[in-house]
Amino acid sequence: MGSPSVVLPKVVDGEKEGTARRAKWWYVTFHNVTAMVGAGVLSLPYAMAHLGWGPGIVALLVSWCITLYTLRLLIELHECVPGVRFDRYRDLGVHALGPRLGLWVVVPQQLIVQLGCDVVYMVTGGNCLQKFAESVCPSCTRLHQSYWICIFGSSQFLLSQLRDLNSITAISLAAAVMSLSYSTISWAACLAKGPVAGVSYAYKAGTAADSVFRVCSALGQVAFAFAGHGVVLEIQATIPSTPTKPSKVPMWKGTVAAYMVTAACYFPVAFIGYWTFGQDVSDNVLVALERPPWLVAAANMMVVIHVIGSYQVYAMPIFESMETFLITRFRVPPGLLLRLVARSTYVAFTLFVAVTFPFFGDLLGFFGGFGFTPTSFFLPCILWLKIKKPPRLSASWFANWGCIVVGVLLMLVSTMGGLRSIIQDASTFQFYS
Repeated sequence: MGSPSVVLPKVVDGEKEGTARRAKWWYVTFHNVTAMVGAGVLSLPYAMAHLGWGPGIVALLVSWCITLYTLRLLIELHECVPGVRFDRYRDLGVHALGPRLGLWVVVPQQLIVQLGCDVVYMVTGGNCLQKFAESVCPSCTRLHQSYWICIFGSSQFLLSQLRDLNSITAISLAAAVMSLSYSTISWAACLAKGPVAGVSYAYKAGTAADSVFRVCSALGQVAFAFAGHGVVLEIQATIPSTPTKPSKVPMWKGTVAAYMVTAACYFPVAFIGYWTFGQDVSDNVLVALERPPWLVAAANMMVVIHVIGSYQVYAMPIFESMETFLITRFRVPPGLLLRLVARSTYVAFTLFVAVTFPFFGDLLGFFGGFGFTPTSFFLPCILWLKIKKPPRLSASWFANWGCIVVGVLLMLVSTMGGLRSIIQDASTFQFYS
């Protein structure tokens, strides 16, 4: 347990001071769908191409089950101390591991997840804007990918000035609807297209080392697809809670609904996309689809709308942390000027990284392994073991240690695979061309 000196967030009349808690379970559903179903779904056929039918199906199913289980753990731990709500991952980490270790373990991992998502969403938004423009106007002068990323990023400078998660509810709802829509278009268009001429489901030719690293990177792309844990406590913090109606009940209801939507998006796209294109599928399945042009253009614009909302869902916790740090440590007065400068700086930084390293599939593999695997696969289990202390060799003990072993192995191999892919692509890429 954490040190007795740790200051826990107090609850006053069911609310944390200064925080509005008025969300319903369906708010949880579309916030979770927005956070979960994003850029990762478009790369799942590509991951399947490296893993193959059997291992690919197993990897997706196991990841879906493990991450739903670990989400359940975090939801239960949100109010594990009577009268206290742990509204942030770092607060729960401090309670479980102590004020120093908790911060050093949780904060860097959560920051990597949120920052990594925002960088990938910048790249995704720019790519899909480019594809949309080329679909509706094939004769127009083509701009470099970097310009499209900058155009997409300009929208985030404006939206970042919204106050908090409650302020982006409508955007999040639109994003959730778009995610289901473009996922459906992706697999339906692949199904209508049917297997391309000469389709092959064999592993790509190459050295043994190349094959191993491709598999490792693919596992990271699967891990990236299940990435809602980094903001789940912040989402639960928006729900009211009383002793008779704790927040975990509507939170779990909304989360299960979101995971059903996630399954309806992920599995058809992964399996049908791979069935259509085989080993030659692109790392973004929408890029591989060419016809009908109007449908491909619509799907790409849906992706743009979705990642606009997803970016903000992951950025809002960072904005809050940045502003709290500046106010408490440097006595910066709160207000519009602080929000404008701090948030614009963060958006500019993610835009710079996205323009510098616009490698969609490689970024998914690297961030999926290095950042998402700890927060989604095994860190919730560590916190549960520290706080709940289940009996040794009990079902809960085995389940959590099993997730920890799987998660650590996945983190190591997928990080190496993603990093190698980035280095390989960067060696032949013309930066800022």
